[in-house]
Amino acid sequence: MRGMDKKRMDEKERYQKAEAFATEKHKGQFRIGGEPYIMHPLAVAEIVRNQGYGMDYQITALFHDLLEDTDATEEEIFDLGGARVLEAVRLLTKQEGYVMAEYVAGIRTNPIAFVVKAADRLHNLRTAFCTDEAFRRAYVLETRQWYMDFSDEIKEAAEELAKTVPGFTKTDSASVDK
Repeated sequence: MRGMDKKRMDEKERYQKAEAFATEKHKGQFRIGGEPYIMHPLAVAEIVRNQGYGMDYQITALFHDLLEDTDATEEEIFDLGGARVLEAVRLLTKQEGYVMAEYVAGIRTNPIAFVVKAADRLHNLRTAFCTDEAFRRAYVLETRQWYMDFSDEIKEAAEELAKTVPGFTKTDSASVDK
């Protein structure tokens, strides 16, 4: 097998192992709309892949909620993803008592975490239409305060979601500390 073909095969296998691990860890979890939770990390990974980012970015997308929402360990994430993936996943994990400004600042220090968070936020904005009005309002406000400069797509998606909240305007804002 030629060098490039072997590399593609190795990366495909690496992705498949990461996907199987994330699927197993998110088993039994569901999103607000009722779909299996794993559909979210898969969608985030697809956004990252479609933007042309490599395997560490894609695996981070698959793993971005594991430490926060499952019993996955840092050691397991390191074993399947490596040091770069683990570092990004740590930055994407909201620790108990976190301060939003520090959380977002940490993400901004790491290119992988930044790209994955942008894709995560974008997917959540695009799929929040099934949530209640209070959630949509809070999510748009949080997005406006912390994430609007992550990408133009986030701006557009936030404004589309804002249109679904009666009486909500482009100038509505509130302090969202957590």
